[in-house]
Amino acid sequence: MFTREKSQPWRIGINAHLLSGEAGYRRAGIHQYIAQVLRHLPTDNGTEYVVFTRHMADFLQRKGMTAVSTHWPTEKRSIRIAWEQLVWPWQTRQQRINLLHGAAFTTPLLAACPSVITVYDLSFVHFPEGFSSAQRRYLISQTRHSCIRANRIITISESGRQDVHQFSGVPLSRIDVVYPGVDAMFRPYPAEEVAAFRQAKGYGRYLLHVGTLQPRKNIPLLLEAFARLNEPELQLVLIGGKGWKYDAIFARIQALGLVDRVHFPGYVPDEELPLWYNAAELLVFPSLYEGFGMPVLEAMACGTPVVAANRSSIPEAVGTAGLLFDPENAAELLERLTAVLPDPHLAANMRTQGLAHASQFSWERAGRETAAVYQRVLERNP
Repeated sequence: MFTREKSQPWRIGINAHLLSGEAGYRRAGIHQYIAQVLRHLPTDNGTEYVVFTRHMADFLQRKGMTAVSTHWPTEKRSIRIAWEQLVWPWQTRQQRINLLHGAAFTTPLLAACPSVITVYDLSFVHFPEGFSSAQRRYLISQTRHSCIRANRIITISESGRQDVHQFSGVPLSRIDVVYPGVDAMFRPYPAEEVAAFRQAKGYGRYLLHVGTLQPRKNIPLLLEAFARLNEPELQLVLIGGKGWKYDAIFARIQALGLVDRVHFPGYVPDEELPLWYNAAELLVFPSLYEGFGMPVLEAMACGTPVVAANRSSIPEAVGTAGLLFDPENAAELLERLTAVLPDPHLAANMRTQGLAHASQFSWERAGRETAAVYQRVLERNP
C-alpha cells in the first residue's frame, strides 16, 4: 500500500498514446501490453491513475482511473513526438502528477517529476532496416536519455533487461522485469468447435505462424524448412499484417513452389485468434529477435505445441515446454518439426507442459508488479 494520505493520493500519469483505436496489426504487441496493464493496475490503494491517450476505451473508465484525451492526431509519429515533448509536460503540471510513466520508450525532456519508462525491445538498434533514419535516431537518442533520467525502467523479459543495461549503461539494479500475462480467452476449445472452425476456414492440418510480416520474423527460413517436410497435405498459415520488406517472403514462396500450400489470412480479430491456435498442429516461431514473444505463450495456453527460435527473450517465453532451434539453421528447424509431427505422444506431452507453463504468466500479476515499481519510486522520491 502507498503511504500517501487519502486527502492527497499519489497521481500517476501514464502515456498510453500507443493504444490503437481500430482493429489491425497495430493492436498487437505494445498495444496489448499497455491495455492489459491498465486493466489490471490495482485501484484499491488510494492511487489515482491519469491516462493520457488519443483513443478512449471502456477499461479506462475504472474507479481510480481518469482518461485525458487529445484532439492531436498522435497516430502520426511526428505529432506524437511533439505531444510527448511539448504537451505532456504542461498537462503533467495541470493534472498535478507525482510520477510519469512513459509506457513506450520515452519520457519528456522537460519532465518535472520522477519517472518510469517501459522498454519493450531494442529492435531499432538490432534491426535498423525496419525504421526510417530519422525515426531510428530519435528512438536511440530519446530512449537512451530517458533510461538514464528515469528513476526506474521496466522491461518485459530478462533478456530485455540485459539489453537495456548494455545499451544505456543504467545499472541492472534500476531495471525491473514485468512479464506479460495471457488473456483468459486463450484456452483449449472443445474439439467439435475446433473442427467446425477448421472446416469453415477450409483448412486441413496446418502449421501456424503469428506475427507481422517483416524481416526479423525470419519467415523465409520457415518456408525453407516447410518445403522440405515430407507431408504434402500439410499447410502453412501466416497470420499477421504486412509490415515492411515483405516482398522476399512472397518471392520465396514462388521459388519453392508453395503457392497453394501457404496462406495469409492477414490480421485476424482478437476473439478469433484462439481458434487459430487451437486448430493448428504446431506454432512455429523462428524470429531472430523479440522483446518477449507473446504468440508462444498464447499458443501454449491453447494447448498447441511450440517450436521456437533460441534467440533473445524467446527461451524465456518457451521455458522447458517447447522445442528450440537455431533460427539460422533450416535443417535444425526441419529436425524439430519432424520430431513432433509424427509423434502424438511427444505432442501430447508438449501440450501438457505448455498449459502448465503458460498458467504461470498473469496480467493481474503484471498490474501488481507495475504498481510496485511506482510505489518504489514514490517512496524514495516523496
